[in-house]
Amino acid sequence: MRNPVRRGDSGTATVPPVEQTTARSRRRFARRQWARRWLAWKYVVAAVLLVALVAGTVWAVFFSSFLAVQGVRVVGLQDLRASQIRDAAAVPEGEPLARLDLDGIRRRVESLAGVRSADVTREWPDHVQITVVERVAVAVVEIGGRIRGMDAYGVVFRDYQQAPPGLPHVQTSTETRSDALEEAAKVIAALPADLARIVDHVEVQTVDQIELVLRDGRVVVWGSAEESGEKARVLAALLHRPARTYDVSVPGQPTTAGTP
Repeated sequence: MRNPVRRGDSGTATVPPVEQTTARSRRRFARRQWARRWLAWKYVVAAVLLVALVAGTVWAVFFSSFLAVQGVRVVGLQDLRASQIRDAAAVPEGEPLARLDLDGIRRRVESLAGVRSADVTREWPDHVQITVVERVAVAVVEIGGRIRGMDAYGVVFRDYQQAPPGLPHVQTSTETRSDALEEAAKVIAALPADLARIVDHVEVQTVDQIELVLRDGRVVVWGSAEESGEKARVLAALLHRPARTYDVSVPGQPTTAGTP
């Protein structure tokens, strides 16, 4: 049996207290239900947003043109031209920066004879930077009628019209191999400046048959590049003795021969 609706003095209907309590309970229950549903769904919404954000970021970085290569900076050059480095690097402009093969670019740049090493980095948002370390000639060697520059690792990497002043000359024979040139380069790189200034040229036969010919015609039998620092110290003392030939190939037992 339904509760009768009471009317007040003004004639308006009055909801019984029991029904008011029931209505409040229903509203609280509905709010709790909504809260439970939102608690469950908010993780779903957050996951969807996160996936969308990650997908958008991946697309922007790896596939869109927003972060694509727009240019190449080259630093560290002395003798080489930036255009040479860019041509060798062959960086594909318009390619997304994140997808570039940096090792491949580095290998192409290092294939240039005048480059000793290269470092390739991404410069966000749209550039590549190539830092080059060039080879530096420590001597010149005549090969096939051409005057070539040789670095401290024995690598012959450039041509000269005329030999630059101050660089020792390396003379070879038909039997001289690349490992002997490398050994001669180590000897030259190890010479103190005061000794290097009086060297006219270096004669190379094999890795352990290297001689220095001084500007006044005296000859130094050097041997290999091993113990070059000790050999240089011994030779500095020996040069005060008049002789035609100085043998420091065994620095602990140096010898001299002939008269100047």
